Order: sequence, then C-alpha cells, then structure tokens
Amino acid sequence: MVLIISREDIEKILTMEETINEMEMAFKNLSLGKVIMPVRSNIPLKKYNGIIYYMPAYIEENDALAVKVVSVHSENYKYNLPTTQATILLNEAKTGRLLAIMEGGYITAMRTGAASGVATKYLAKKNAKTAGIFGAGIQARTQLWALTKVRDIERAYVYDVKKDVMEKYAEEMSKKLGIDVKPVTDPKKLVEESEIICTATTSKTPVFNGEWLVEGTHINGIGAHTPDARELDTITIKRSKIVVDSYEACLKEAGELIIPINEGEITKEKIYAELGEIIAGLKSGRINDEEITLFKSVGLAVQDAATALKVYEKALENRIGKEVKL
Repeated sequence: MVLIISREDIEKILTMEETINEMEMAFKNLSLGKVIMPVRSNIPLKKYNGIIYYMPAYIEENDALAVKVVSVHSENYKYNLPTTQATILLNEAKTGRLLAIMEGGYITAMRTGAASGVATKYLAKKNAKTAGIFGAGIQARTQLWALTKVRDIERAYVYDVKKDVMEKYAEEMSKKLGIDVKPVTDPKKLVEESEIICTATTSKTPVFNGEWLVEGTHINGIGAHTPDARELDTITIKRSKIVVDSYEACLKEAGELIIPINEGEITKEKIYAELGEIIAGLKSGRINDEEITLFKSVGLAVQDAATALKVYEKALENRIGKEVKL
C-alpha cells in the first residue's frame, strides 16, 4: 500500500520550526559527505517559458530516499496555476518499495523558506529586526515566515511588479506573523531599510542595484536557478561574502555566479563556503556586523528528501493521508 499525502494534509502537520531543523541537518550531512545526490537533470520547455527538474537524493543518516519532479513555469498566472508545481515519491531505502506519493509544491516552498531561515541564523546580524522581500508569491511567504523564526523581526517590506499582489501579501503576512509588513514601490527603499533581504522572484535580470546595499546586510538569493538568470547583479556578488547550498550545483546552475565568472569579474574561489560547512563548524559564519553576506541557493534534492520523510512520519503519527494499492 502507498500513502497519498495531499497539500491540505501537509499544511496541517508540517511546521516551519520542524522544517528549519530538517534543513539544518540536511545541509550539514551534505557537506560532511553523508548524502548521495546527483546534480538534478532538467528539460527546458522554452515553448512554454518553463522548465522541469528531476531531483533524487538519499540521506544515509536517516534513510531518507526520495525523488521530486518539479516544474517552474513563469506564465502560469495566465492559467490561474502556481509558478512552481511538484510531486515527491518517497521510497524505503531498505527494500526500495514506494512508501508515499505527496504533493511537492508546498514542501518546496517550506523547505526553500526554511533553508533561508537556516542561512539567516548563521549569517545575519544577531540583532537584525528588519527584512525586505522581493516577490510576493508562495515562496516569498515562506521566506518571511522562516526569518521570523530565527530573528526577532519587527518590520518587513515587500516589493513586487504587481501592485495588487504586493498589497495582498503585505496584508496577509502582517496578520499571519503579527508584524508590520509594508508594500513599497521603490526597490531602493526596500534595500536601504532592510537588514535581511530575500529575493524570491521569477526575474531573469537583477532586481536591485548592489550599490544600494548597506554594510551588514544579509541576502538570501533563491529565485534564479538557471545559468542565464540572475536576481542579483555583479556589484552585489563582488561586495558579498558568498555562501552556497552546494558548490557543484551553484557552479552549474546559478546565473548569479556563472555570469560574472564567465565575464572575468570573479573566479569560483569567490565562493566562501557551503552552508553545511558553517553548520558543521568547519568554517565560520558572519564575523562582524559590517560584512555583507549572501546565501545563494538553487534548491537541492536533499532538502526535499529530508522534508518528505518528516511529512511521512507525521502523517503516520496523525493518521493523515489515503492508502491506495497501485
């Protein structure tokens, strides 16, 4: 029997605190060599301004074994569908049997937000109280949610090219998190007023000018994940202490790094560390309140495997989901 776990089921049982804990251990295990994770394969669907990824991973420590199929279609708003859609298959490592099929879009949003939460925990100023979010979609919501779990955020700003979407985000997140979330029409104001910045857009070109950054800012760049796309400009990259989710994945997929490397503006040695190295204590995180830090993530299958196993365990515990025979 296979357990089918819906998005509604997952929303009932998965907390941000748990997801942040799972991400912290997942990144640590990855950097310590305790994860088997091929770089994801993809099929570009240029005809539809989309791309689909196939992402497998196995975590030896807890036997989390899963594969996610995820699509990112930037024009899905035309069809009243989310930009990112996904399905995850969870297998039993001991036998290979299929344990569960679960909706992966919400898990993707949660684990992506949680990854930024972990990065912020280690890289942002300890007393940071203001945050700025570029983008106002599902990913942008979990980004801000995660930040409030690792820092005492009192005020946040949001910028999006769609004014109505931005205003709705500000209203909803203010109520959800109990903080003041303000929509802004000037991206420069957001950058200058925010101690922590998250970019969670579908933009293929930089969303702000790196010269606007104030010393001590921490940035989570999570929207761009192809070699030809970047939310952050070369100025930002050159000014920042760069931490990545994976050296291999980012050097293959992160346009923020690939483009300036190809232009001769930086070398790959500009990358300071993997996040897991900092978590494991192999490298230090933020060393003072003046440096600008950047966490660049393209999203990893290990994040999905870790979260999927947690969801499965909680579904069994709470007797949630539907068993079917394939």
